[in-house]
Amino acid sequence: MDLLGWIFVGLLAGALAKLVMPGRDPGGCVVTILLGIAGALLAGFVGRLAGFYAPEEGAGFIAAVLGSVAVLALYRWFAVRR
Repeated sequence: MDLLGWIFVGLLAGALAKLVMPGRDPGGCVVTILLGIAGALLAGFVGRLAGFYAPEEGAGFIAAVLGSVAVLALYRWFAVRR
């Protein structure tokens, strides 16, 4: 169930990241969802390193959205440079 939870949170975080950063993405909706999942995982990893979350605890929804925005910005930056 944990994996399905991350996918669901990533879906919502990716959708909100797309609303925060509108524009054309080189990958479409599926890539935005995958970037949302990656952003949620990134937020959890950085939060654990910073001491905000316990080892068994996942990132909060706001942190997942912020991580998704960061990953989406990096993706756009690298995609434009190609």
